[in-house]
Amino acid sequence: MKIIIPLAGFGSRLRPHTYSKPKPLMNVAGTPVLGHILNMFKDVEVDEFIFITGYMGDQIQGYVSTTYPSTNTRFLEQKRLNGQSPAILLAKDFVSGPMLIGFADTIVETDLTKINAGTDEAIAWVKQVKDPRRFGVVIKDDNGNVTQIIEKPDSINNNLAVVGFYYLRDSQMLMSAIEKQISSNMQTKGEYYLADAMQILLDEGMQMQTNEVKVWADCGKPESLLETNKYLLEHGHDNSSQVQTDKFIIVPPVNIHIDARINNSIIGPHATIGANCTITSSIIRDSIVEQDAQIEDTMLTQSLIGRDVQVTGRFRTFNVGDQSELGFE
Repeated sequence: MKIIIPLAGFGSRLRPHTYSKPKPLMNVAGTPVLGHILNMFKDVEVDEFIFITGYMGDQIQGYVSTTYPSTNTRFLEQKRLNGQSPAILLAKDFVSGPMLIGFADTIVETDLTKINAGTDEAIAWVKQVKDPRRFGVVIKDDNGNVTQIIEKPDSINNNLAVVGFYYLRDSQMLMSAIEKQISSNMQTKGEYYLADAMQILLDEGMQMQTNEVKVWADCGKPESLLETNKYLLEHGHDNSSQVQTDKFIIVPPVNIHIDARINNSIIGPHATIGANCTITSSIIRDSIVEQDAQIEDTMLTQSLIGRDVQVTGRFRTFNVGDQSELGFE
């Protein structure tokens, strides 16, 4: 099975951080978002990962090549950001047979080993949400088969949202549907969404089941990124027991890089501290501090602090991009 991961978007909802770093490389609980996603497949037999890159794709390729050197990978560039379907179509010549598509701004917890390539024709992973209007939703018949996928519905009547993971036994079947979608200019709100290509296949008789996930952690906005950081720290990513704390106090759960230098401070709960950070006389909770940041005489909560940032003085909530400097008299 091949896995396609589209990640060419600008990540505009996470600016200013994504001016200098692609969204999938944002640090959450000590690991980039993309790393959490790739680790989901550790128990799945994968022939190749195909990454559809665009904005700052060289950073994506550098991270994957360095962190997963033995993984079979391919990188394709989406030069025109006109939707999900054209991104997937770039992989047409490199797939055959079963494939899985996973979008790179959400982390889900599910058992991917349950895919039965012999009997499952298509699967959409889903979760009940309160407000589905910014997602795609599925509608099922009495037998549990998907009959419709509606991207960004106008109402909240159907709230079983697709979490960004699809499996198809016949990858070329989807590629043909995408070509039909584009040739007929089938767009939703100005973009070629994958849900519309899937609807073509459903109308042609494809049988699609759903797998409902218990955990769907969004990483697309500052507030949701911090909420995901909190969840992950509470579920397996707390390393407080491995950190020497003779010079500062930890309130678990936290994830602190071994190279961070911390003195006379309180860290946690729900704080992630990156590599080579220097933190002095500060209190940091419910925040993510990226590598090489310098924090002094400061109280932080609900904050995202970018790489190489310097923050000095008083209590605040910050969303500060890379290589910035903040000081208060």
